[in-house]
Amino acid sequence: MAPSTTVPTVSDIEVPETFLKKRKQNEKAREERLAAATAARKASKAKREVIFKRAESYVKEYLSKEKEEIRLKRAARTAGDFYVPAQPKVYFVIRIRGINEIAPKPRKILQLLRLLQINNGVFVKVTKATRQMLRLVEPYITYGEPNLKSVRELIYKRGYGKVNKQRIPLTNNGVIESTLGQYDILSVEDLVHEISTAGPNFKQASNFLWPFKLSNPTGGWRTRKFKHYVLGGDFGDRETNINKLVRQMN
Repeated sequence: MAPSTTVPTVSDIEVPETFLKKRKQNEKAREERLAAATAARKASKAKREVIFKRAESYVKEYLSKEKEEIRLKRAARTAGDFYVPAQPKVYFVIRIRGINEIAPKPRKILQLLRLLQINNGVFVKVTKATRQMLRLVEPYITYGEPNLKSVRELIYKRGYGKVNKQRIPLTNNGVIESTLGQYDILSVEDLVHEISTAGPNFKQASNFLWPFKLSNPTGGWRTRKFKHYVLGGDFGDRETNINKLVRQMN
């Protein structure tokens, strides 16, 4: 009669301690990944809600400002007075001429303004110093007061950010938050609001935006670029008419 043999069960096989330790580590790492992903989803949802609420408050602010402007105009007309708008807070400056025969001082100012090429455009906060700088380089530029629509269209259509000295397209809000988050600018709408209202962090927001590269205006320039705008030329202060030019170049 053949001797009986017993087949070892799974529970009888000893599992190496290193394998058990490795399995525990993998399970722990998996749990940590799941927890991190859940936390990231919650944080992202909370951030989206903040951005959405801010965008809503900006719309209300813009509408309120527009209504107040209309009210003041009507009140002035009723009283038989002229309504004088507030002084502009922001200029949009476009370079329209090259560097041929340009003096060292205007050349330096154009460099400070980051207007290194023809059809480059930048936002500039209006101060006594910037007005003096613009006067010195006026034959090489045209500028004026951009409205909200122009600011928004420029940033959405032509906006690039400066991240680690690289020109990065503003494809998502993360690009903006990574650089300007410390100034509480988290989204494109925050950026538009900061620029259009000349907010407290205007300098950081403006420097973050790479100089806009615009096209030649539809239909070309009015004349050769050697006459002032008020004399039928192209350079100098266009006031609110800069918005029409932005549409033609955007």
